[in-house]
Amino acid sequence: MSDRRRRQKEQRAARREEERKAESRRELFRRLGFALAMGALVAASFIVVSLFGEDADSLPGSYEGYRSQPTACGAEQPPPEVVRTYSEYQQQEDVGPDSTVTATLITSCGDLVIELATDMSPETVQSFVFLAREDFYDGMVFYRILQDFRADTGDPEAVGTGGPGYRLPDEYPPADFEFERGVVAMDNRGRNTSGSRFFVVLGEDAAILNPSFNILGRIVDGDETLQRLEEIPTATRPGSREVSLPLETVYIEDIEIEVG
Repeated sequence: MSDRRRRQKEQRAARREEERKAESRRELFRRLGFALAMGALVAASFIVVSLFGEDADSLPGSYEGYRSQPTACGAEQPPPEVVRTYSEYQQQEDVGPDSTVTATLITSCGDLVIELATDMSPETVQSFVFLAREDFYDGMVFYRILQDFRADTGDPEAVGTGGPGYRLPDEYPPADFEFERGVVAMDNRGRNTSGSRFFVVLGEDAAILNPSFNILGRIVDGDETLQRLEEIPTATRPGSREVSLPLETVYIEDIEIEVG
Protein backbone atom coordinates (compact mmCIF):
# COMPACT_ATOMS: atom_id res chain seq x y z
CA MET A 1 0.00 0.00 0.00
CA SER A 2 1.39 3.40 -1.00
CA ASP A 3 1.97 6.12 1.56
CA ARG A 4 -0.73 8.24 -0.09
CA ARG A 5 -3.40 5.54 0.19
CA ARG A 6 -2.36 4.82 3.76
CA ARG A 7 -2.74 8.48 4.69
CA GLN A 8 -6.16 8.65 3.04
CA LYS A 9 -7.27 5.56 4.93
CA GLU A 10 -6.04 6.99 8.20
CA GLN A 11 -7.77 10.28 7.47
CA ARG A 12 -11.08 8.49 6.76
CA ALA A 13 -10.72 6.48 9.96
CA ALA A 14 -10.00 9.68 11.89
CA ARG A 15 -13.07 11.38 10.41
CA ARG A 16 -15.27 8.40 11.29
CA GLU A 17 -13.94 8.44 14.84
CA GLU A 18 -14.57 12.17 15.13
CA GLU A 19 -18.12 11.73 13.79
CA ARG A 20 -18.71 8.90 16.28
CA LYS A 21 -17.51 11.09 19.14
CA ALA A 22 -19.68 13.99 17.96
CA GLU A 23 -22.75 11.74 17.77
CA SER A 24 -21.98 10.45 21.26
CA ARG A 25 -21.78 14.00 22.54
CA ARG A 26 -25.12 14.88 20.89
CA GLU A 27 -26.77 11.82 22.42
CA LEU A 28 -25.37 12.73 25.83
CA PHE A 29 -26.71 16.27 25.51
CA ARG A 30 -30.13 14.95 24.46
CA ARG A 31 -30.28 12.68 27.48
CA LEU A 32 -29.12 15.44 29.81
CA GLY A 33 -31.70 17.81 28.35
CA PHE A 34 -34.48 15.26 28.80
CA ALA A 35 -33.40 14.58 32.37
CA LEU A 36 -33.26 18.29 33.18
CA ALA A 37 -36.69 18.87 31.63
CA MET A 38 -38.22 16.02 33.63
CA GLY A 39 -36.56 17.30 36.78
CA ALA A 40 -37.93 20.78 36.17
CA LEU A 41 -41.41 19.34 35.56
CA VAL A 42 -41.33 17.37 38.79
CA ALA A 43 -40.04 20.39 40.71
CA ALA A 44 -42.74 22.58 39.20
CA SER A 45 -45.44 20.10 40.20
CA PHE A 46 -44.19 20.15 43.79
CA ILE A 47 -44.21 23.95 43.76
CA VAL A 48 -47.75 24.07 42.36
CA VAL A 49 -48.97 21.62 44.97
CA SER A 50 -47.30 23.53 47.78
CA LEU A 51 -48.59 26.89 46.60
CA PHE A 52 -52.07 26.08 45.40
CA GLY A 53 -53.17 23.23 47.52
CA GLU A 54 -53.12 19.53 47.75
CA ASP A 55 -54.00 16.87 45.27
CA ALA A 56 -57.64 16.21 44.49
CA ASP A 57 -57.93 13.52 47.17
CA SER A 58 -57.07 16.01 49.92
CA LEU A 59 -59.51 18.73 48.82
CA PRO A 60 -62.72 19.08 50.85
CA GLY A 61 -65.64 17.26 49.30
CA SER A 62 -68.03 17.30 52.23
CA TYR A 63 -68.86 19.19 55.40
CA GLU A 64 -66.41 17.02 57.33
CA GLY A 65 -63.71 17.88 54.81
CA TYR A 66 -64.21 21.60 55.39
CA ARG A 67 -63.99 21.11 59.15
CA SER A 68 -60.59 19.45 58.71
CA GLN A 69 -59.19 22.63 57.12
CA PRO A 70 -57.85 25.75 58.85
CA THR A 71 -60.54 28.26 59.81
CA ALA A 72 -60.37 31.43 57.69
CA CYS A 73 -59.37 34.88 58.90
CA GLY A 74 -57.57 33.54 61.96
CA ALA A 75 -60.87 32.73 63.67
CA GLU A 76 -61.57 29.83 66.00
CA GLN A 77 -63.57 26.91 64.66
CA PRO A 78 -67.17 27.04 65.94
CA PRO A 79 -69.12 23.97 67.10
CA PRO A 80 -70.29 21.75 64.24
CA GLU A 81 -73.68 22.24 62.67
CA VAL A 82 -76.67 20.35 64.03
CA VAL A 83 -78.50 18.97 61.01
CA ARG A 84 -82.27 19.44 61.16
CA THR A 85 -84.95 18.90 58.54
CA TYR A 86 -88.46 20.30 58.37
CA SER A 87 -91.54 19.51 56.32
CA GLU A 88 -92.34 23.25 56.03
CA TYR A 89 -91.43 26.55 57.62
CA GLN A 90 -93.49 28.09 60.41
CA GLN A 91 -95.09 31.48 59.75
CA GLN A 92 -93.36 34.30 61.62
CA GLU A 93 -96.12 36.54 62.93
CA ASP A 94 -93.87 39.59 63.34
CA VAL A 95 -92.59 39.46 59.75
CA GLY A 96 -94.83 40.96 57.08
CA PRO A 97 -94.50 42.66 53.69
CA ASP A 98 -94.27 46.05 55.40
CA SER A 99 -91.77 44.96 58.06
CA THR A 100 -88.18 46.13 58.14
CA VAL A 101 -86.14 43.01 58.83
CA THR A 102 -82.37 42.74 59.05
CA ALA A 103 -80.30 39.59 59.39
CA THR A 104 -76.76 39.83 60.75
CA LEU A 105 -74.61 36.95 59.59
CA ILE A 106 -71.79 36.46 62.09
CA THR A 107 -69.04 34.70 60.13
CA SER A 108 -65.43 33.69 60.66
CA CYS A 109 -64.37 36.75 58.67
CA GLY A 110 -66.73 39.33 60.19
CA ASP A 111 -70.36 40.38 60.10
CA LEU A 112 -72.66 40.82 57.10
CA VAL A 113 -75.81 42.84 57.74
CA ILE A 114 -78.56 42.04 55.25
CA GLU A 115 -81.74 44.03 54.81
CA LEU A 116 -84.25 41.36 53.85
CA ALA A 117 -86.56 41.85 50.86
CA THR A 118 -89.88 41.44 52.66
CA ASP A 119 -91.83 43.18 49.90
CA MET A 120 -90.23 41.39 46.96
CA SER A 121 -89.93 37.87 48.40
CA PRO A 122 -92.25 37.48 51.41
CA GLU A 123 -92.23 33.66 51.57
CA THR A 124 -88.49 33.51 51.04
CA VAL A 125 -87.94 35.93 53.92
CA GLN A 126 -90.42 34.07 56.14
CA SER A 127 -88.55 30.82 55.56
CA PHE A 128 -85.12 32.36 56.10
CA VAL A 129 -86.14 34.03 59.37
CA PHE A 130 -87.68 30.77 60.57
CA LEU A 131 -84.51 28.80 59.80
CA ALA A 132 -82.27 31.44 61.34
CA ARG A 133 -84.31 31.44 64.55
CA GLU A 134 -84.12 27.65 64.61
CA ASP A 135 -80.28 27.94 64.49
CA PHE A 136 -80.41 25.94 61.25
CA TYR A 137 -77.50 27.86 59.72
CA ASP A 138 -75.20 27.81 62.75
CA GLY A 139 -71.93 26.04 61.92
CA MET A 140 -72.51 25.92 58.15
CA VAL A 141 -69.71 26.79 55.74
CA PHE A 142 -69.17 28.79 52.57
CA TYR A 143 -68.52 25.91 50.17
CA ARG A 144 -68.03 27.99 47.02
CA ILE A 145 -66.18 31.30 46.66
CA LEU A 146 -65.64 32.55 43.14
CA GLN A 147 -63.87 35.89 42.91
CA ASP A 148 -65.80 38.73 41.28
CA PHE A 149 -68.84 36.46 41.11
CA ARG A 150 -70.45 34.95 44.23
CA ALA A 151 -69.96 33.17 47.57
CA ASP A 152 -72.33 30.26 48.33
CA THR A 153 -73.48 28.86 51.67
CA GLY A 154 -76.57 27.47 53.40
CA ASP A 155 -76.16 23.80 52.46
CA PRO A 156 -75.86 21.41 55.44
CA GLU A 157 -74.03 18.97 53.16
CA ALA A 158 -71.66 21.68 51.81
CA VAL A 159 -71.86 20.35 48.26
CA GLY A 160 -74.53 22.58 46.70
CA THR A 161 -77.47 20.18 46.72
CA GLY A 162 -78.71 20.05 50.33
CA GLY A 163 -81.62 21.86 51.91
CA PRO A 164 -83.99 22.15 54.87
CA GLY A 165 -86.40 19.39 53.82
CA TYR A 166 -88.92 21.58 52.01
CA ARG A 167 -89.00 23.78 48.90
CA LEU A 168 -90.18 27.32 48.32
CA PRO A 169 -92.24 28.73 45.45
CA ASP A 170 -90.54 31.01 42.96
CA GLU A 171 -90.53 34.71 43.82
CA TYR A 172 -88.40 35.93 40.97
CA PRO A 173 -87.41 39.61 40.63
CA PRO A 174 -88.30 41.78 37.62
CA ALA A 175 -86.64 40.96 34.32
CA ASP A 176 -84.38 44.02 34.54
CA PHE A 177 -83.08 43.16 38.03
CA GLU A 178 -79.30 43.60 38.33
CA PHE A 179 -77.18 41.26 40.42
CA GLU A 180 -74.84 43.87 41.88
CA ARG A 181 -72.23 43.44 44.59
CA GLY A 182 -73.97 42.87 47.92
CA VAL A 183 -77.16 41.30 46.56
CA VAL A 184 -78.14 38.13 48.44
CA ALA A 185 -80.25 35.54 46.63
CA MET A 186 -81.44 31.99 47.09
CA ASP A 187 -79.77 29.32 45.01
CA ASN A 188 -81.90 26.69 43.28
CA ARG A 189 -81.81 23.71 40.94
CA GLY A 190 -84.72 24.77 38.75
CA ARG A 191 -88.18 26.14 39.21
CA ASN A 192 -89.72 25.98 42.71
CA THR A 193 -86.64 24.37 44.27
CA SER A 194 -85.31 27.13 46.55
CA GLY A 195 -84.69 26.01 50.11
CA SER A 196 -81.89 27.11 52.42
CA ARG A 197 -78.94 27.63 50.07
CA PHE A 198 -78.11 31.24 49.27
CA PHE A 199 -75.30 33.24 47.72
CA VAL A 200 -73.79 36.68 48.14
CA VAL A 201 -72.84 38.59 44.99
CA LEU A 202 -69.16 39.59 45.10
CA GLY A 203 -68.61 41.39 41.83
CA GLU A 204 -69.31 42.27 38.23
CA ASP A 205 -69.24 38.73 36.84
CA ALA A 206 -72.63 38.11 38.46
CA ALA A 207 -74.19 40.41 35.86
CA ILE A 208 -74.56 37.32 33.66
CA LEU A 209 -77.12 35.79 36.08
CA ASN A 210 -80.70 35.59 34.91
CA PRO A 211 -83.48 36.90 37.20
CA SER A 212 -84.43 33.33 38.13
CA PHE A 213 -83.41 33.42 41.79
CA ASN A 214 -85.53 34.49 44.74
CA ILE A 215 -83.99 37.67 46.15
CA LEU A 216 -83.35 37.40 49.89
CA GLY A 217 -82.06 40.95 50.36
CA ARG A 218 -79.08 43.24 50.09
CA ILE A 219 -76.03 43.79 52.30
CA VAL A 220 -76.13 47.20 53.97
CA ASP A 221 -73.06 46.79 56.17
CA GLY A 222 -70.05 44.50 55.87
CA ASP A 223 -67.97 45.45 52.83
CA GLU A 224 -64.75 44.63 54.71
CA THR A 225 -66.10 41.14 55.34
CA LEU A 226 -66.86 40.74 51.64
CA GLN A 227 -63.28 41.73 50.85
CA ARG A 228 -61.97 39.12 53.29
CA LEU A 229 -64.15 36.49 51.63
CA GLU A 230 -62.64 37.36 48.27
CA GLU A 231 -59.13 36.90 49.70
CA ILE A 232 -59.73 33.30 50.79
CA PRO A 233 -57.36 30.99 48.81
CA THR A 234 -59.23 28.67 46.47
CA ALA A 235 -58.46 25.61 44.35
CA THR A 236 -59.91 24.17 41.15
CA ARG A 237 -62.86 21.92 41.79
CA PRO A 238 -62.24 18.29 40.79
CA GLY A 239 -63.91 17.63 37.46
CA SER A 240 -64.26 21.36 36.76
CA ARG A 241 -62.18 24.32 35.66
CA GLU A 242 -63.81 26.58 38.23
CA VAL A 243 -61.37 27.91 40.83
CA SER A 244 -63.84 28.23 43.70
CA LEU A 245 -63.07 25.56 46.30
CA PRO A 246 -62.09 27.33 49.56
CA LEU A 247 -58.87 26.09 51.14
CA GLU A 248 -59.66 27.88 54.39
CA THR A 249 -63.10 27.42 55.89
CA VAL A 250 -65.47 30.33 56.49
CA TYR A 251 -68.28 29.46 58.91
CA ILE A 252 -71.63 31.02 59.70
CA GLU A 253 -71.36 31.16 63.47
CA ASP A 254 -74.81 32.66 64.07
CA ILE A 255 -77.56 34.70 62.42
CA GLU A 256 -79.29 37.43 64.41
CA ILE A 257 -82.71 38.63 63.24
CA GLU A 258 -84.02 42.11 64.03
CA VAL A 259 -87.55 43.19 63.10
CA GLY A 260 -88.45 46.87 63.02
